[in-house]
Amino acid sequence: MNRVTMPRELDLTGRRALVTGASGGLGLALAGRLAEAGAEVLLAVRDEARGVAAVDRIRGAAPGARVSVRPLDLASAASVNSLFRSLITEDRPIHLLINNAGVMAPATRHTTVDGFELQFGTNHMGHFALTTGLLPLLRAGQARVTTVTSSAARQARLDWTDLQSERRYSAVGGYGRSKLANLFFALELDRRSRTEGWGVVSNAAHPGTTLTGLYAAGPNLGRAGRAPHEALMSRLHRWGILVHGVAQGMLPILYAATSEQAQGGRLYGPDGFGQFTGGPAELKIYRAARDRDQAARLWEHSLALAG
Repeated sequence: MNRVTMPRELDLTGRRALVTGASGGLGLALAGRLAEAGAEVLLAVRDEARGVAAVDRIRGAAPGARVSVRPLDLASAASVNSLFRSLITEDRPIHLLINNAGVMAPATRHTTVDGFELQFGTNHMGHFALTTGLLPLLRAGQARVTTVTSSAARQARLDWTDLQSERRYSAVGGYGRSKLANLFFALELDRRSRTEGWGVVSNAAHPGTTLTGLYAAGPNLGRAGRAPHEALMSRLHRWGILVHGVAQGMLPILYAATSEQAQGGRLYGPDGFGQFTGGPAELKIYRAARDRDQAARLWEHSLALAG
């Protein structure tokens, strides 16, 4: 891995950015940094009340920031379609897209509105449909698209005979597969952009082990009591062991999305032990994600699923 240097100053004046899952955690932190740098930032969120609170928080830190809320439920094709169609109607280029939102490790198998396994449907299919739907605006903006993956993708494999985990469900395994799908998508989008001359630069990044609500929201689904994940993560963060905060975890994503040195078809993440924590670095593409035939197959399969 190669350590990278964050730009000292970030000037995004005149840029329009869309960040999914921007009502809290990494998404909110990223949206705030983009807004402080002068970008117009659209907060794509499922809970509009939390989105409004996020806007107030960003404006409190950066008076005059141009931020607004856009409803988006990635677990609903109708919601995804509604967002990208409304943005297409506005006919304004998008220069930055950060596919950040996600769900992690529900204890039992859940499905999206459209019948996809929840993690695959939200983390991958929702972002796939949103990004491809916005392609005309991304091309017009010569955009940078950064899709957030996870180190969990390292050990994952796509099971084409049971892609939706209908026969056998594993909370952690399903999360890893959805994050591998994110990485496949990011790399394939960049390859297709280069081949077709779309002018879109696509890369992937992950935040390491960052203390956010992700460790409570997903694991608590399907449980009678509270999952232990959030308390354990909070304890490790307090001790400074294998877990860092949002301010540090967002840096690889921010670098991938905004640095002129960050390239398409690359993966960025923390450089510490096991990629849990550390400073931003360019990482080797995980072996599981190097199969271009698999990436192309997933793209075509996702197109068919998305209709």
